[in-house]
Amino acid sequence: MKVTDAIAEILKREGAEFLSCFPTTAIIDSSAQVGVRPVVCRQERVGVGIADGYSLVTTGKRLSGFAMQYGPGAENAFSGVATAYSDSVPVLLLPLGHARDSSWVKPYFNSTRSYEGVTKWIEQVNLAEQIPEAMQRAISMVRMGKPGPVMLEIPADVADQEIEPFDYRPVQSSRAAGDPHDIDEAVRVLSEARCPIIHAGQGVLYAEAWDELIELAELMQAPVMTTLLAKSVFPENHPLSLGTGSRVMTKPVRHFLDQSDVILGIGCSFSRHFMSAKIPAGKTIIHATADADDVNRNYFADYPIIGDAKLVLRQFIEAMKERLGKQGQKGDGKVAHEIKKIKEEWMKGWQVKLTSDEGPLNAYLIIWEIMHTIDPKDAIVTHDAGSPRDQLVPFYPATVPRS
Repeated sequence: MKVTDAIAEILKREGAEFLSCFPTTAIIDSSAQVGVRPVVCRQERVGVGIADGYSLVTTGKRLSGFAMQYGPGAENAFSGVATAYSDSVPVLLLPLGHARDSSWVKPYFNSTRSYEGVTKWIEQVNLAEQIPEAMQRAISMVRMGKPGPVMLEIPADVADQEIEPFDYRPVQSSRAAGDPHDIDEAVRVLSEARCPIIHAGQGVLYAEAWDELIELAELMQAPVMTTLLAKSVFPENHPLSLGTGSRVMTKPVRHFLDQSDVILGIGCSFSRHFMSAKIPAGKTIIHATADADDVNRNYFADYPIIGDAKLVLRQFIEAMKERLGKQGQKGDGKVAHEIKKIKEEWMKGWQVKLTSDEGPLNAYLIIWEIMHTIDPKDAIVTHDAGSPRDQLVPFYPATVPRS
């Protein structure tokens, strides 16, 4: 079989249901022949966006990829890949490359060289027989560790070569739990905290650990804020929900961030970024993340923990139960009452904007109508960047993961 047929067969064995693509590349025809449905877009950036969105709504559990031609095709996809990289979205990218005798000659566009800064991992296949192991490496990178776009460039002359029958077994993903000693120390600090707060990132979404997050929050009676990329991981109609903290935030987020003495960051990077809520000085930070590169990036972690969010949250729950003993659930409902009071005062101050029918049409009124027309359980709401995002995020109550 040809190399492109081998790639398509591997995608099928790895459970890919479709391949987002833009002509021309023989991978499109090969995928169709094995039952991996090609979804042809109108522009390469859109094609990456299709793969990006599918990966998001399936929490990265289903292989999502995009294939395009060499030269202009690979060039046009750049902004989409850069977006997936900045949002840490797991996507498999399969660009054709120029033939090997010219792929490193300027001004030919070389994906391996040009995409290095916006991919988690990138490789060029130089021999047809390397395809099975190269695809294995690529898909392993898609499925393990911190999410991000992964690229495997196939030179046009390699893509057209024949490959001998091969033995390929689907990649098995693996997760790691936190060090038990680190967990015990962190739980001790949390149990002794005056005003702890949980800062949940999208690592909790990818780990599908929303049930564990709710269980820990209720056990601790601790308020929960989410990052922009994690909005919906904690139901925003829950009594302990503070809402989302980004460059804009709810008043409860601002209040409890300022009042907190201990911050438990779970599945987040704690990056100091203009789209992230700033962490006030003087806080004790417990930072649980799957990626060691996140630790001490911008904020000093007093108690770093490396591990998968779902496994680490379960460890926290068991250790907290053991520490609390017969006392059971911590707290007496005062935190939930305080959140409710602050939220009601904040929303009261925004009612004029949210319900105004002044002209020209007020964007906040549209958000208010969406909030009272669409059931969050039955919809996925998206937004444009800039003002639409900043106007929507604090008010729209996401109640279901990935909604």
